Amino acid sequence: MKFIVFNLLHNIPNPLTGETLTAQQVFQHALDQAVLVEKLGFDGYGIGERHGEPFFSSSPAVVLAAIAARTSKIRLLTTVSVLSVLDPVRVAEDYATLDHLSGGRFELMIGKGNDPRHYPLFGITEEEQWESLAERYYLLKRLWREENVTWSGKYRPPLTNVTIQPRPFQKNIRIWHGSASSPISTELAAKNGDPIFSSNSFHPKAKYKELIDHYRERLEYYGHDSTQAVIGAGARGLYLANTTEEAIQRYRPYYNAFMNTDASKYNQSPFKNLEDHIENGSALVGSPDQVIEKIFDYHAAFGHQVQAISVEGLSKEEQQEQLERFATEVMPVLRREIPSTIWDEKQPVLN
Repeated sequence: MKFIVFNLLHNIPNPLTGETLTAQQVFQHALDQAVLVEKLGFDGYGIGERHGEPFFSSSPAVVLAAIAARTSKIRLLTTVSVLSVLDPVRVAEDYATLDHLSGGRFELMIGKGNDPRHYPLFGITEEEQWESLAERYYLLKRLWREENVTWSGKYRPPLTNVTIQPRPFQKNIRIWHGSASSPISTELAAKNGDPIFSSNSFHPKAKYKELIDHYRERLEYYGHDSTQAVIGAGARGLYLANTTEEAIQRYRPYYNAFMNTDASKYNQSPFKNLEDHIENGSALVGSPDQVIEKIFDYHAAFGHQVQAISVEGLSKEEQQEQLERFATEVMPVLRREIPSTIWDEKQPVLN
């Protein structure tokens, strides 16, 4: 299994100290964290995209470029890029540039996003989100893979003989589809033989398993080998301690603070409290052995090769503590027991 760290650059008052970081501190902490993540042997680092409080992640390309300059090995991902509201020409140019700056370490994860505030900002209605995403996705692929592109559609002006510059560094930049709520997303991914990444954050396992099962079925329908499918999955936070009781006690203030934000409430999580989320959801809170067993359990259902974690909301010292414990006490077991060839030197892109 491979491991990546996600960061949405969210910034709310620390529930223990009341401190709220400045934007400058949030960005510097993210850069420091990415360097630490590489040092600890993680495989990738992802910056999400949000447009509004409490997030500072409106420009993941810029943040990932800064991270690219400070790292040399880890994959760099958008988690996710809200392609449903973005101009594919600008996306193609920005991320082709990042692909060069990172030496070919970049991968794009796309989605409609789960925060409705971005639609009025960019002139898209929520009802158009899936149609908009599909149109922009197909144009983006053409811009990366073809020269002299002529195109017309609904969500941007027509193009005539356009060749974006720079051309991507990689022959094929892998495009992941962030999948959290709808088979429309898994259908688009399966049709094009792209990998999916299940957010796996706010709902019980069965909801996400249903989407992953649909994805595998549709891969076969479209003539792709589902045994070669690449699947990633996230989790609802991480907190390791020597006992479950200690982990719950230390993590509870952070969990409650984030779940009470407007951004979190929009997802309508069915879990009553932290204990319910640990028992019936993906929260990785407990002893290292318990977290290992939780990931094994989800892997049995999902068959995923990539596991994402997040330590957002914790103090900087606790973030470092949690990343170090996960890297030394959890990752080695899962790497040994769950094979994964993604990001190995000669691993092909499925499509």
